[in-house]
Amino acid sequence: MTVRAQRATLCTARVDESAGAGGSPAPPISVAAAVIYDDQGRFLLAQRPAGKAYAGYWEFPGGKVDAGETAHAALCRELHEELGIEVTRAYPWITRYYKYEHAHVKLNFFRVTGWRGELHGKEGQAFTWQSIDKIDVDPMLPANAPVLRALALPKLYGITHAADVGAERFLARLPLVLDAGLRLVQVREPSWSEAEREGFARRVVQLAHQHDARVLINGDAGLAARSGADGVHLRAQQLFKLQTRPDCRLVGASCHDRRELDRAAALGVDFVVLGPVAATPTHASATPLGWQGFGDLIAEYALPVYALGGLTPAHLPQALDAGAHGVAMLRAAWEDAFFSARH
Repeated sequence: MTVRAQRATLCTARVDESAGAGGSPAPPISVAAAVIYDDQGRFLLAQRPAGKAYAGYWEFPGGKVDAGETAHAALCRELHEELGIEVTRAYPWITRYYKYEHAHVKLNFFRVTGWRGELHGKEGQAFTWQSIDKIDVDPMLPANAPVLRALALPKLYGITHAADVGAERFLARLPLVLDAGLRLVQVREPSWSEAEREGFARRVVQLAHQHDARVLINGDAGLAARSGADGVHLRAQQLFKLQTRPDCRLVGASCHDRRELDRAAALGVDFVVLGPVAATPTHASATPLGWQGFGDLIAEYALPVYALGGLTPAHLPQALDAGAHGVAMLRAAWEDAFFSARH
Protein backbone atom coordinates (compact mmCIF):
# COMPACT_ATOMS: atom_id res chain seq x y z
CA MET A 1 0.00 0.00 0.00
CA THR A 2 1.25 3.47 -0.90
CA VAL A 3 1.74 5.53 2.24
CA ARG A 4 2.79 9.11 2.69
CA ALA A 5 5.57 8.28 5.12
CA GLN A 6 7.45 6.41 2.38
CA ARG A 7 7.69 9.43 0.08
CA ALA A 8 10.93 11.35 -0.17
CA THR A 9 9.36 14.78 -0.62
CA LEU A 10 8.52 16.21 2.77
CA CYS A 11 6.51 19.26 3.69
CA THR A 12 8.43 21.75 5.78
CA ALA A 13 5.28 22.93 7.60
CA ARG A 14 5.67 21.28 11.00
CA VAL A 15 4.64 22.34 14.45
CA ASP A 16 7.82 22.02 16.50
CA GLU A 17 6.81 22.56 20.11
CA SER A 18 10.39 22.10 21.30
CA ALA A 19 12.12 25.04 19.62
CA GLY A 20 13.69 27.51 22.01
CA ALA A 21 16.07 30.40 22.15
CA GLY A 22 19.08 28.22 22.76
CA GLY A 23 19.57 27.22 19.14
CA SER A 24 18.58 24.16 17.14
CA PRO A 25 17.03 21.33 19.18
CA ALA A 26 18.55 17.88 19.25
CA PRO A 27 17.30 15.51 16.53
CA PRO A 28 13.96 14.10 17.68
CA ILE A 29 13.25 10.45 18.31
CA SER A 30 10.94 9.25 15.55
CA VAL A 31 7.90 7.35 16.81
CA ALA A 32 5.08 5.59 14.96
CA ALA A 33 1.75 6.10 16.73
CA ALA A 34 -1.55 4.40 15.95
CA VAL A 35 -5.15 5.51 16.17
CA ILE A 36 -6.65 2.00 16.08
CA TYR A 37 -10.38 1.81 15.38
CA ASP A 38 -12.83 -0.98 16.20
CA ASP A 39 -16.04 -1.77 14.31
CA GLN A 40 -17.97 0.69 16.49
CA GLY A 41 -15.75 3.62 15.55
CA ARG A 42 -14.02 3.74 18.93
CA PHE A 43 -10.23 4.16 19.20
CA LEU A 44 -7.74 2.40 21.43
CA LEU A 45 -5.71 3.96 24.23
CA ALA A 46 -3.00 2.09 26.13
CA GLN A 47 -1.59 2.82 29.58
CA ARG A 48 2.16 3.15 29.91
CA PRO A 49 3.47 0.35 32.15
CA ALA A 50 5.50 0.73 35.33
CA GLY A 51 9.17 1.41 34.78
CA LYS A 52 8.69 3.69 31.77
CA ALA A 53 8.66 7.48 31.69
CA TYR A 54 5.17 8.79 32.42
CA ALA A 55 4.11 5.41 33.81
CA GLY A 56 0.34 5.25 34.25
CA TYR A 57 -0.36 7.84 31.57
CA TRP A 58 -2.62 6.95 28.65
CA GLU A 59 -1.41 7.21 25.07
CA PHE A 60 -1.96 6.02 21.53
CA PRO A 61 -0.08 2.71 21.03
CA GLY A 62 3.14 2.61 19.04
CA GLY A 63 6.88 2.81 19.42
CA LYS A 64 10.22 4.00 18.11
CA VAL A 65 11.16 3.86 14.44
CA ASP A 66 14.42 1.93 14.07
CA ALA A 67 17.28 3.13 11.88
CA GLY A 68 16.56 2.33 8.23
CA GLU A 69 12.91 1.56 8.99
CA THR A 70 9.91 3.43 7.59
CA ALA A 71 7.31 4.77 9.98
CA HIS A 72 4.73 2.41 8.47
CA ALA A 73 6.97 -0.63 8.98
CA ALA A 74 7.64 0.46 12.56
CA LEU A 75 3.92 0.83 13.16
CA CYS A 76 3.23 -2.72 12.02
CA ARG A 77 6.14 -4.15 14.03
CA GLU A 78 5.33 -2.28 17.24
CA LEU A 79 1.63 -3.15 17.21
CA HIS A 80 2.48 -6.81 16.74
CA GLU A 81 5.09 -6.73 19.51
CA GLU A 82 2.97 -4.73 21.98
CA LEU A 83 -0.59 -5.81 21.22
CA GLY A 84 -0.27 -9.02 19.21
CA ILE A 85 -2.18 -7.74 16.18
CA GLU A 86 -1.35 -7.65 12.48
CA VAL A 87 -2.10 -4.40 10.67
CA THR A 88 -3.96 -4.85 7.39
CA ARG A 89 -4.90 -1.24 6.65
CA ALA A 90 -3.25 1.93 7.95
CA TYR A 91 -3.55 5.45 6.59
CA PRO A 92 -0.87 8.12 7.20
CA TRP A 93 -2.35 11.07 9.02
CA ILE A 94 -0.58 13.89 10.92
CA THR A 95 2.92 14.40 12.30
CA ARG A 96 3.43 16.20 15.61
CA TYR A 97 6.61 17.23 17.42
CA TYR A 98 6.76 17.44 21.20
CA LYS A 99 9.50 17.90 23.79
CA TYR A 100 9.09 15.96 27.00
CA GLU A 101 11.52 16.25 29.90
CA HIS A 102 13.06 12.91 28.94
CA ALA A 103 12.91 13.12 25.14
CA HIS A 104 12.14 15.21 22.07
CA VAL A 105 9.83 13.13 19.87
CA LYS A 106 8.49 13.20 16.35
CA LEU A 107 5.11 11.45 16.37
CA ASN A 108 4.09 9.95 13.04
CA PHE A 109 0.38 9.22 13.43
CA PHE A 110 -1.49 6.63 11.39
CA ARG A 111 -5.18 5.75 11.45
CA VAL A 112 -5.46 1.96 11.59
CA THR A 113 -8.81 0.79 10.24
CA GLY A 114 -7.95 -2.84 9.48
CA TRP A 115 -6.23 -5.38 11.73
CA ARG A 116 -6.50 -9.01 12.74
CA GLY A 117 -5.53 -11.07 15.73
CA GLU A 118 -6.51 -11.17 19.39
CA LEU A 119 -5.63 -7.84 20.95
CA HIS A 120 -3.83 -8.17 24.29
CA GLY A 121 -1.20 -6.19 26.20
CA LYS A 122 1.94 -8.26 25.70
CA GLU A 123 3.88 -5.96 28.06
CA GLY A 124 1.20 -6.17 30.73
CA GLN A 125 -0.18 -2.73 29.88
CA ALA A 126 -3.85 -1.93 30.28
CA PHE A 127 -5.85 -0.67 27.32
CA THR A 128 -9.32 0.72 26.71
CA TRP A 129 -11.64 1.63 23.82
CA GLN A 130 -12.74 5.26 23.88
CA SER A 131 -15.11 7.54 21.96
CA ILE A 132 -14.07 11.07 21.08
CA ASP A 133 -17.18 12.53 22.73
CA LYS A 134 -16.60 10.62 25.98
CA ILE A 135 -13.02 10.03 27.10
CA ASP A 136 -13.05 8.69 30.65
CA VAL A 137 -9.39 7.88 31.32
CA ASP A 138 -6.85 10.18 32.92
CA PRO A 139 -4.11 11.35 32.75
CA MET A 140 -3.31 11.52 29.04
CA LEU A 141 0.15 12.25 27.68
CA PRO A 142 0.28 16.03 27.06
CA ALA A 143 1.30 15.63 23.41
CA ASN A 144 -2.08 14.08 22.64
CA ALA A 145 -4.29 17.15 23.20
CA PRO A 146 -4.12 18.43 19.57
CA VAL A 147 -4.50 14.86 18.32
CA LEU A 148 -7.78 14.45 20.17
CA ARG A 149 -9.03 17.76 18.76
CA ALA A 150 -8.20 16.55 15.27
CA LEU A 151 -10.01 13.25 15.83
CA ALA A 152 -13.19 15.20 16.59
CA LEU A 153 -13.28 16.44 12.98
CA PRO A 154 -15.51 14.40 10.64
CA LYS A 155 -14.19 12.98 7.37
CA LEU A 156 -16.57 14.98 5.14
CA TYR A 157 -16.82 18.77 4.96
CA GLY A 158 -19.67 20.36 3.02
CA ILE A 159 -19.39 23.86 1.50
CA THR A 160 -22.58 25.70 0.62
CA HIS A 161 -23.44 26.87 -2.91
CA ALA A 162 -26.93 28.21 -2.32
CA ALA A 163 -26.43 31.06 -4.81
CA ASP A 164 -26.39 28.45 -7.59
CA VAL A 165 -29.62 26.68 -6.61
CA GLY A 166 -31.51 29.25 -4.52
CA ALA A 167 -31.46 29.76 -0.77
CA GLU A 168 -34.85 28.18 -0.04
CA ARG A 169 -34.15 25.13 -2.16
CA PHE A 170 -30.78 24.69 -0.49
CA LEU A 171 -32.20 25.07 3.02
CA ALA A 172 -34.86 22.46 2.23
CA ARG A 173 -32.09 20.06 1.21
CA LEU A 174 -29.81 20.75 4.16
CA PRO A 175 -31.76 18.78 6.83
CA LEU A 176 -31.73 15.70 4.61
CA VAL A 177 -27.95 15.84 4.27
CA LEU A 178 -27.55 16.45 8.00
CA ASP A 179 -29.79 13.45 8.68
CA ALA A 180 -27.49 11.44 6.41
CA GLY A 181 -24.49 12.29 8.60
CA LEU A 182 -22.85 15.52 7.47
CA ARG A 183 -21.37 17.13 10.60
CA LEU A 184 -19.25 20.02 9.31
CA VAL A 185 -20.56 22.82 7.06
CA GLN A 186 -18.96 25.95 5.65
CA VAL A 187 -21.17 28.89 4.69
CA ARG A 188 -19.48 30.45 1.67
CA GLU A 189 -21.74 32.42 -0.74
CA PRO A 190 -19.25 35.14 -1.85
CA SER A 191 -21.65 36.79 -4.32
CA TRP A 192 -24.29 37.70 -1.72
CA SER A 193 -24.58 40.90 0.26
CA GLU A 194 -23.61 40.90 3.91
CA ALA A 195 -27.25 40.99 4.96
CA GLU A 196 -28.12 38.04 2.72
CA ARG A 197 -25.20 36.03 4.01
CA GLU A 198 -26.09 36.75 7.63
CA GLY A 199 -29.71 35.74 7.26
CA PHE A 200 -28.72 32.55 5.46
CA ALA A 201 -25.95 31.77 7.97
CA ARG A 202 -28.32 32.06 10.92
CA ARG A 203 -30.69 29.53 9.36
CA VAL A 204 -27.86 27.12 8.48
CA VAL A 205 -26.51 27.32 12.04
CA GLN A 206 -29.94 26.67 13.52
CA LEU A 207 -30.49 23.58 11.37
CA ALA A 208 -26.95 22.28 11.82
CA HIS A 209 -26.96 22.62 15.60
CA GLN A 210 -30.20 20.63 15.76
CA HIS A 211 -28.14 17.75 14.30
CA ASP A 212 -25.02 18.31 16.45
CA ALA A 213 -23.19 19.56 13.35
CA ARG A 214 -20.74 22.47 13.36
CA VAL A 215 -20.74 25.49 11.04
CA LEU A 216 -17.88 27.73 9.89
CA ILE A 217 -18.30 31.06 8.10
CA ASN A 218 -16.04 31.72 5.15
CA GLY A 219 -13.70 34.65 5.73
CA ASP A 220 -15.72 36.59 8.33
CA ALA A 221 -15.13 36.03 12.05
CA GLY A 222 -17.57 38.82 12.88
CA LEU A 223 -20.38 37.13 10.97
CA ALA A 224 -19.45 33.85 12.65
CA ALA A 225 -19.97 35.46 16.05
CA ARG A 226 -23.22 37.20 15.08
CA SER A 227 -24.77 34.10 13.54
CA GLY A 228 -23.82 31.76 16.39
CA ALA A 229 -21.53 29.72 14.15
CA ASP A 230 -18.75 27.55 15.60
CA GLY A 231 -15.89 29.34 13.90
CA VAL A 232 -14.40 30.80 10.75
CA HIS A 233 -12.82 29.37 7.60
CA LEU A 234 -9.99 31.62 6.42
CA ARG A 235 -9.36 32.36 2.76
CA ALA A 236 -5.79 31.79 1.57
CA GLN A 237 -5.11 35.52 1.16
CA GLN A 238 -6.22 36.16 4.75
CA LEU A 239 -3.49 33.91 6.14
CA PHE A 240 -0.79 36.49 5.45
CA LYS A 241 -2.78 39.45 6.75
CA LEU A 242 -3.29 37.95 10.20
CA GLN A 243 -0.69 38.00 12.96
CA THR A 244 -2.57 35.65 15.27
CA ARG A 245 -5.23 32.97 15.06
CA PRO A 246 -8.81 34.37 15.10
CA ASP A 247 -10.51 34.13 18.48
CA CYS A 248 -12.91 31.35 17.48
CA ARG A 249 -13.53 27.85 18.79
CA LEU A 250 -12.80 26.28 15.41
CA VAL A 251 -10.67 27.71 12.61
CA GLY A 252 -10.07 26.23 9.17
CA ALA A 253 -8.09 27.61 6.23
CA SER A 254 -7.91 27.21 2.46
CA CYS A 255 -4.48 26.43 1.01
CA HIS A 256 -3.13 25.79 -2.47
CA ASP A 257 0.63 25.45 -2.01
CA ARG A 258 3.36 24.83 0.57
CA ARG A 259 3.77 28.49 1.48
CA GLU A 260 0.13 28.73 2.48
CA LEU A 261 0.31 25.42 4.35
CA ASP A 262 3.29 26.72 6.32
CA ARG A 263 1.46 29.91 7.21
CA ALA A 264 -1.69 28.07 8.32
CA ALA A 265 0.39 25.86 10.62
CA ALA A 266 2.20 28.90 12.04
CA LEU A 267 -1.14 30.57 12.86
CA GLY A 268 -2.29 27.43 14.66
CA VAL A 269 -5.53 26.80 12.78
CA ASP A 270 -7.34 23.54 13.47
CA PHE A 271 -7.33 22.15 9.93
CA VAL A 272 -6.76 23.11 6.31
CA VAL A 273 -8.39 22.42 2.97
CA LEU A 274 -5.95 21.82 0.10
CA GLY A 275 -6.72 21.78 -3.61
CA PRO A 276 -7.71 21.53 -6.26
CA VAL A 277 -6.89 17.84 -6.46
CA ALA A 278 -8.84 17.42 -9.71
CA ALA A 279 -10.29 19.85 -12.24
CA THR A 280 -13.20 21.88 -10.90
CA PRO A 281 -15.49 24.54 -12.42
CA THR A 282 -14.95 26.78 -9.40
CA HIS A 283 -11.22 27.15 -10.20
CA ALA A 284 -11.16 26.32 -13.90
CA SER A 285 -7.78 27.99 -14.49
CA ALA A 286 -5.97 26.22 -11.64
CA THR A 287 -3.64 23.31 -12.35
CA PRO A 288 -4.87 20.24 -10.44
CA LEU A 289 -2.46 18.78 -7.90
CA GLY A 290 -3.41 15.15 -8.52
CA TRP A 291 -3.18 12.67 -5.67
CA GLN A 292 0.61 12.38 -5.91
CA GLY A 293 1.10 16.14 -5.71
CA PHE A 294 -1.43 16.42 -2.92
CA GLY A 295 0.29 13.70 -0.90
CA ASP A 296 3.73 15.20 -1.42
CA LEU A 297 2.57 18.61 -0.16
CA ILE A 298 1.11 17.29 3.09
CA ALA A 299 3.79 14.69 3.90
CA GLU A 300 4.63 15.05 7.62
CA TYR A 301 2.24 17.99 7.99
CA ALA A 302 1.08 18.82 11.50
CA LEU A 303 -2.59 19.59 10.81
CA PRO A 304 -5.52 17.57 9.47
CA VAL A 305 -6.03 18.24 5.75
CA TYR A 306 -9.19 17.94 3.68
CA ALA A 307 -8.75 17.28 -0.04
CA LEU A 308 -10.82 19.58 -2.28
CA GLY A 309 -11.53 19.95 -5.97
CA GLY A 310 -13.71 17.78 -8.22
CA LEU A 311 -14.21 15.20 -5.46
CA THR A 312 -17.15 13.19 -4.15
CA PRO A 313 -17.57 10.93 -1.11
CA ALA A 314 -16.44 8.06 -3.33
CA HIS A 315 -12.93 9.61 -3.39
CA LEU A 316 -12.54 9.26 0.37
CA PRO A 317 -10.36 6.07 0.22
CA GLN A 318 -7.95 7.76 -2.20
CA ALA A 319 -7.83 10.84 -0.01
CA LEU A 320 -7.07 8.83 3.11
CA ASP A 321 -4.34 6.86 1.36
CA ALA A 322 -2.71 10.15 0.30
CA GLY A 323 -2.63 11.28 3.93
CA ALA A 324 -5.78 13.42 4.00
CA HIS A 325 -8.08 13.66 6.99
CA GLY A 326 -11.06 13.63 4.66
CA VAL A 327 -12.76 15.26 1.67
CA ALA A 328 -14.29 18.74 1.29
CA MET A 329 -17.01 19.25 -1.32
CA LEU A 330 -18.79 22.26 -2.76
CA ARG A 331 -21.44 20.46 -4.82
CA ALA A 332 -21.17 16.74 -4.14
CA ALA A 333 -22.05 17.11 -0.45
CA TRP A 334 -25.57 18.10 -1.43
CA GLU A 335 -26.18 15.57 -4.21
CA ASP A 336 -27.76 12.12 -4.07
CA ALA A 337 -24.35 10.39 -4.09
CA PHE A 338 -23.76 11.68 -0.57
CA PHE A 339 -26.55 9.56 0.87
CA SER A 340 -24.96 6.27 -0.20
CA ALA A 341 -21.49 7.25 1.03
CA ARG A 342 -19.97 5.75 4.14
CA HIS A 343 -18.88 8.43 6.60
